[in-house]
Amino acid sequence: MNNDKKYSQFALVREMMQTPDILRKFNLKNADDAVNSINKSGKLFFTGEGSSRIFPAKNAMYAARREGSALNLATDGGLQACNYDLAAFTVFGASNSGQTKEVIRLFDRLKTINHNSLYALTANKNTKLETLAKQTFILSCEKEQAVAATKSVAEQALFYQALLAGVNGKSVDKKLPQLADAFNTALTMQIKPEIIKAIANAHTIYFAGRNDGVAEELTLKTNEITRKKSDFLEGTYAVHGIEEVMTSNDVVILIDPFKSEFEKIKQTLVDGVGLKVVAVSDEETIFPTIKVPDIGELSNYVYLAAGWNILVEVGISLNINLDKPQRARKVGNEFIS
Repeated sequence: MNNDKKYSQFALVREMMQTPDILRKFNLKNADDAVNSINKSGKLFFTGEGSSRIFPAKNAMYAARREGSALNLATDGGLQACNYDLAAFTVFGASNSGQTKEVIRLFDRLKTINHNSLYALTANKNTKLETLAKQTFILSCEKEQAVAATKSVAEQALFYQALLAGVNGKSVDKKLPQLADAFNTALTMQIKPEIIKAIANAHTIYFAGRNDGVAEELTLKTNEITRKKSDFLEGTYAVHGIEEVMTSNDVVILIDPFKSEFEKIKQTLVDGVGLKVVAVSDEETIFPTIKVPDIGELSNYVYLAAGWNILVEVGISLNINLDKPQRARKVGNEFIS
């Protein structure tokens, strides 16, 4: 992917290409009250729907747990969370539009029991969600034109990661230039045509990886961008029975794969099913590999960028209008007052 008209004619690509600069200039502001609330409660619940929750929340939780955080961190969608006792939790609700029905319903329910630690993260001002939150943070990326959320996903995720760093008295600021450069590299690197062809011709595109939001988010983006069927295979689920229904027409994309399982994956999926396995990794693997920069604890953003690159190339190769899905909407389930 690059800035050529072949790509830049699409708002989706233009917004993807804006992301490195958004990450580079990111600055967590006016978050002292939220940080204090999280420190006081020791419990943080992330909610939202689709892309506003999958990568932002799960990436933050994964990063915190890797660092040994003692915080009680959890996430679920808004309607399921209505069944939870969240009285002791600081709650963050992310919604680009600020009009997502499920998040609003949860916040409205929590307001009725006088929950006073509700925070919102949106890309728009003066929304219904803002009226229910104690404090609302507005993303700098501004409103997206493409249906598939991209730059907002990355900024939401960085907001949460910077917020949790602040809870621990740390900052991600010094790492942002390296992150922006690595993100841009992964986003614009050339991918071998045979890899793109195999993915474009696949019946189902599976993403396998950690439960850190990356592979799962790319699964959703596959539906929106390529119009292909896709599935997220958490951890090593790919070799725990699903091979029974896979076919040689499918493709599995491993995101930051577990090196210890390469031979098992080859034996089960490549030799057993006859399908194509592609790896996105910071080093070469036994599979066709899309190699990305290793930048430590912020590497998940780089894997996300590589995934975007793959999906755009696949969509372009299939002559798809990347900005206009047939059924998907920008606000999946909008609150109507």
